[in-house]
Amino acid sequence: MPVKIRLQRHGKKGKPYYWIVAADARSKRDGKYLEKLGAYNPNTNPATIDLNVDGAVKWLQNGAQPTDTAKALLSYKGALLKNHLAGGVRKGALTEEQAEEKFNAWLEEKTAKVQAKADGLSQAEAKAKADELAAEKAVNEARIAAAAPVVEEEAPAEEAEASNEEE
Repeated sequence: MPVKIRLQRHGKKGKPYYWIVAADARSKRDGKYLEKLGAYNPNTNPATIDLNVDGAVKWLQNGAQPTDTAKALLSYKGALLKNHLAGGVRKGALTEEQAEEKFNAWLEEKTAKVQAKADGLSQAEAKAKADELAAEKAVNEARIAAAAPVVEEEAPAEEAEASNEEE
């Protein structure tokens, strides 16, 4: 039975939410699956990926073929790297400890990159709000300045009329 690791769509129109599943290649996209490996939410920034890495590695070692999108997600979360390192352990190129150490080092580096991106996005958002607030203040000050001379011009005209009446 050919097994694929693929995405199963959930969510509503325009707001997709996916499950990452191991399924028979002949089953429907949203049909029966063998095991749920995780979830993927592309609606957040950065996208939220919750993946059972060990379960994905188990399926990869048993011959499951990931689809293109699923392969990108597995690579992003390190399942393909862990599978690659496990192959090195089986062949004797690495010990189990060395493989685990390499994977953890990669995972820390990846986490730092993702955190840096999230921090950059939040800083950009805060800067955009501050710029928007400054622009709004400038517009309000311009409106106040434009309204103030109109009031001042009417007052001298009334004074002139009052002085004309006295004479």
